[in-house]
Amino acid sequence: MPSETRSLFHWREIPGGVWALGLVSLFMDLSSEMIHALLPLYLVGVLGASTLTVGFIEGIAEATASITKIFSGALSDYLGKRKLLAVLGYGLAALTKPVFPLASSIAWLTAARFVDRIGKGIRGAPRDALVADLTPADRRGTAFGLRQSLDTVGAVLGPLAAIVFMAMFADNFTTVFWIAVVPAFISLAIVVVAVREPDRMPGERLVKSPFTRSELAKLDAAYWMVVGVSAIFTLARFSEAFLLLRAQSVGLDVTIVPAVMVVMNVAYTISAWPAGALSDKNGRYGVLVVGFILLVVADLVLALGDSVLTVMIGVTLWGLHMGLTQGLLAALVADTAPPALRGTSFGMFNLVSGVALLAASIIAGALWDLVGPRGTFLAGALITATALAVLPFTHRRRGARKVIRPTH
Repeated sequence: MPSETRSLFHWREIPGGVWALGLVSLFMDLSSEMIHALLPLYLVGVLGASTLTVGFIEGIAEATASITKIFSGALSDYLGKRKLLAVLGYGLAALTKPVFPLASSIAWLTAARFVDRIGKGIRGAPRDALVADLTPADRRGTAFGLRQSLDTVGAVLGPLAAIVFMAMFADNFTTVFWIAVVPAFISLAIVVVAVREPDRMPGERLVKSPFTRSELAKLDAAYWMVVGVSAIFTLARFSEAFLLLRAQSVGLDVTIVPAVMVVMNVAYTISAWPAGALSDKNGRYGVLVVGFILLVVADLVLALGDSVLTVMIGVTLWGLHMGLTQGLLAALVADTAPPALRGTSFGMFNLVSGVALLAASIIAGALWDLVGPRGTFLAGALITATALAVLPFTHRRRGARKVIRPTH
């Protein structure tokens, strides 16, 4: 690898605990995406659910995760222990995976998705705060980008495995759901054995009441700018379940529809780590602008295209936008939040984003039922363009420079 590439990625300077958390995410995402790549098709094609129902289930599931994150994040600040909650969250997710093959109705699958996302919510904010705790300030973009990239490696392998096993077992959804249980327990084993809580500095305070006015006042305007811009942006970034349904609507065979998630997550994987490293070097704002523009273009392609090729182009652009935005938004939270309130700040950030995602997914499902996929994706492009128009104003406002550039 050329020296300048090593200098950009700084992979040797990323703590071992961050690599371990990345592998934990990889295996859990492998398990989850094997299931989630097939779940919308199973709900609509086998159980007869409407696309509005799919949007509602996906939105409720992700909103549940986000609401749980605010409490687990604050609890991690209170306890000063983040690994304990990460283990609890990954453990709950692993234990609920067998519910998916056992479920026989929409209600059971909704409950399984709900409980699985509670596990995600419990682990999410403490894990992100743990990444920030473990990583030097000038490597945060790189660290969050690496974790996102490893996470999406699992998201690539999951749909690929779903395709292979659906072909092997003659489209038997239940068998594939059972196979997906295995990597979930591998993930749990890694977080228990390989992740170590960093030592706290002498005299470092614990936040005994994270939700008091005096503590929340320490989350300043720079932090809330990140939260606000992310919320507007998330309204346009509805569940990826609609990418699967869009591919099916243009004639892609059900057996290989999970390839959509493979394409999206390959693009996500190869862009997240470089985007994070680039933001450490040159600032976050420019990379975010490119990410927002990519989502506008992706939505337009998905709205106006009517072939498998154009849908795959749109899906690729969607994945690239994820790589250029998701890790950076997490790094921005770490940049702007006080260390003692990192768990709470990540929890609050994810709560607001989750509410926005719930609204986005329900609206997307309703638009799909009323006017078809074109209306869903055109609405996404319009909302993203609005977020893109707002972004420069947050850049220019007082304190914005603190938001858009990493802390050194």
